[in-house]
Amino acid sequence: MTDSSLTLQGEQLAPTRLEPNAIGVAQDTVIGMASSAPAASIALTLALIAGVTAYGSGLIILVTAIPMLVIANAYRRLNLWNANCGASFEWVGRAINPYLGFLTGWLMIAAYIIATVSGVEVLGPSVLAVFGNTSSNSWGYVAIGTGVAVIMLVIAVVGIKITARSQVAMAVVEYGILLGISAWALVAVLGHQAGTFHITSGWFSLTGIGGKGSMVGGFLAAVFMFTGWDGTVYVNEETRRRRANPGRAALMAVALLAIIYTFCTFSLQGAVSPSALQKNSGSALVFIAQSLGGGSWAKVMALALALSVIATTGTGIVLTSRLVYGMASYRVLPEFLGNVSRRYATPVWASIIVGFLIIALTWVYLLTSSVQAAFDYVVDVTGILFAVFYVLTALATIAYYRVRIFSSARDWIMLGLLPLAAAGFLIWMVVQDLRTAGSAGTPELISLGGVVAAGLLLLVVARFVLRSSFFGIRREKAGRTEPAES
Repeated sequence: MTDSSLTLQGEQLAPTRLEPNAIGVAQDTVIGMASSAPAASIALTLALIAGVTAYGSGLIILVTAIPMLVIANAYRRLNLWNANCGASFEWVGRAINPYLGFLTGWLMIAAYIIATVSGVEVLGPSVLAVFGNTSSNSWGYVAIGTGVAVIMLVIAVVGIKITARSQVAMAVVEYGILLGISAWALVAVLGHQAGTFHITSGWFSLTGIGGKGSMVGGFLAAVFMFTGWDGTVYVNEETRRRRANPGRAALMAVALLAIIYTFCTFSLQGAVSPSALQKNSGSALVFIAQSLGGGSWAKVMALALALSVIATTGTGIVLTSRLVYGMASYRVLPEFLGNVSRRYATPVWASIIVGFLIIALTWVYLLTSSVQAAFDYVVDVTGILFAVFYVLTALATIAYYRVRIFSSARDWIMLGLLPLAAAGFLIWMVVQDLRTAGSAGTPELISLGGVVAAGLLLLVVARFVLRSSFFGIRREKAGRTEPAES
């Protein structure tokens, strides 16, 4: 699993067992972007970010992309050191503290499972809308969600190559529809078409029209939109030039997402009036497409949304199973989860467990009304979970490269100052989000506490029941020479 045969207190870990050199940097980039689910993310946040920023969303998204690029570069630098699918779990554990590394890995797994399940809210209605069906039958949504999850699970088990090819095929259609209708919307807005909301100078301000926008609210929404790009790193053991390419793919994924999110949000937010946008916030993209071109184009946009959720369901299974596999390889999770199929070269048991957990949570969420509200609170803190392990990864970069930071002005900026500033920005965002949650009540805080408590319980099991030697590793640091990009 690791770059070399790492020994922990006399226990030698297994070498890489996943299929090496299976995918290229372009396919890896698409996997990271699919994990972020561009169409679904815009659908969920368009009305919110337009409202809270007073239509200053474009600049807010671009500013948010800066710390995300810095964090992506931190992933790139750490992957040069150690290319393994456990990623931040091992990086934080070996650079800062193994107990903190375990909790980082748990937050990653929890965030990806929750984010994947949350997509079912969009999937059922989108698939039915493609066929002109407006039914809101819960069992219909369950059947669609289960069918999609099973299909994507089979693809995930069969191999990373077919996963990558299917992701590229879905991305071409999804992004083509999303960008095409966004361009259409922008032309309508610039042409002052009836029913559109015209562009003013406030659209190019961080505080929006009349200075009435909230930068904090906008940044919170934008951070949520970007989460998931780090998926490029969790398939690093299967990527060509596994030290170099996954980090490059992460940077490209963030840059491309920044372009897509900025252009599409800026263009689509003015396609209808502010009141109409807020009134139809739950189906904003489909409503906008229908306003522009009628029912047929609404179905086309629904197809893009469906593909977005299907793609992120697939990446959710693939990436989470790699995280589980990476942690199980160190016996901090049951050992059988670290096994790889000889036939498919994939972590089959980890994939099956993750896939069926997603299906089970989907059933519970869609069929149990009393659980839906509770799960919605958990979904609300997903952005915090991503932000926290992004912060820990940035701090791991500083910790591991602590000697090199002082070797040159460039390293001081790239390995010290910028990661610290990006971590500071995300910490500030988390604090603001927790304040908002606290002022609105305690359910979100309780949900966050529940996720952390579950992680602490698993840590106790890993330490005292599974007796993993991972907790005995010593803190490491980089030398003064750059690792080879192989």
